[in-house]
Amino acid sequence: MRHLLAWTLAAAAVLAAAPAANPATRQCPRLTARWYGDNRARLQQVVDANGSCSGRSGAVAVFDWDNTVTKNDVTDATLSWALRHDRLPRPARWKDTSAWLTDTADRALTEACGTGTPGPLRTSTRPRCTDEIVEIRENGTTTSGAPAFAGRWNHRRTVPQYAWVPQLFAGRTPAELASYARAARREALAAPLGATRTLGTHTVPAAVRYYDQQVDLIRTLRRAGFRVYVVSAGAEPVTEVWSRAVGVDAAHTIAIRSVLDRRGRITVRNEGCGGVPADRGAVIPYIDGKRCWIDQEIYGVRGARAWERQPARLRPALAAGDADTDVTFVGDATGAHLVINRNKPELMCRAYDDADGRWLVNPMFLAPLPRRTAPYPCSTTARTAPDGGHGPLRRPDGTVVPDQADSVH
Repeated sequence: MRHLLAWTLAAAAVLAAAPAANPATRQCPRLTARWYGDNRARLQQVVDANGSCSGRSGAVAVFDWDNTVTKNDVTDATLSWALRHDRLPRPARWKDTSAWLTDTADRALTEACGTGTPGPLRTSTRPRCTDEIVEIRENGTTTSGAPAFAGRWNHRRTVPQYAWVPQLFAGRTPAELASYARAARREALAAPLGATRTLGTHTVPAAVRYYDQQVDLIRTLRRAGFRVYVVSAGAEPVTEVWSRAVGVDAAHTIAIRSVLDRRGRITVRNEGCGGVPADRGAVIPYIDGKRCWIDQEIYGVRGARAWERQPARLRPALAAGDADTDVTFVGDATGAHLVINRNKPELMCRAYDDADGRWLVNPMFLAPLPRRTAPYPCSTTARTAPDGGHGPLRRPDGTVVPDQADSVH
């Protein structure tokens, strides 16, 4: 892989400069799972250079969750379970569930699902209602193909259909949502890998699996003295249920944090970041929002500075992700940028360009995608702009990243 020699020399220099540890007490936790190519060796170098083996402690590693640590999306699994068990509360007005919900989507949801007296939404017996909710969550459109969200938002800080999922549970408590997640987790882990189920007319994954390699990496990092965090654009009570099983507790799990009312119930508002106050979804852990939440919650950087790239001492040593939603924080890592290849253009352009020689690309651990036949459009449309447009991806020096071929699959 490109830059291996440079990587090895840099790692050796870091190790040489590290404070010497007492050989009698030195601990060098080792990775044991199998990885693609030389990725395990390169990850081990980061563990050794920043952890207990070098006499250090307290380095940070940050992982996206869905499709990075697990195969398939745990928030979607929880929503699926809730829809099949009538656990969504019925809103008084669908328009109130999102600041950006269109009139067309409001009418579609009202016709398919109804409104009115508070109580559970009977989605298990109303496939049209389930269809509308799943279509809006998956594609941001109604079943008729009309946009479900409209207006202005920063496309590098939020996406309405992601923010909408916790908003659908407004009126429930975090403990109730966590109980749905636990039930969904039991079901998803028991389902055969590759199994599907039908929600309305949609076919969705029925199974979720932890990736053995990522579980081994997380546990090795923790044994080496790293502070390991999860940062996700899912609902926080849901992500916490899943992250706890790999030793990452609630205090180290960052996801969409709903504002609670005086009775401790979820509202349609979520907490803010980087000087942006609590709002109805304006800032979530999404693209640049993930950097903001990491800077604010892990490193204590407050105000507008949390949106900026921090000096190396205030950045993770290792960061891992699978999608364009992760590109900013993964790129901030000082030791290794670990990418699971799901053919997402902005992230894969950064990874294959490998500007600093520290990008590691790994195929999906289960059912990897085939090679993308066309080059990634790095030089033209790979980057998502704040206004939602697409343009060329640039390096820090301003030069345009050339189109990249997909070579790790």
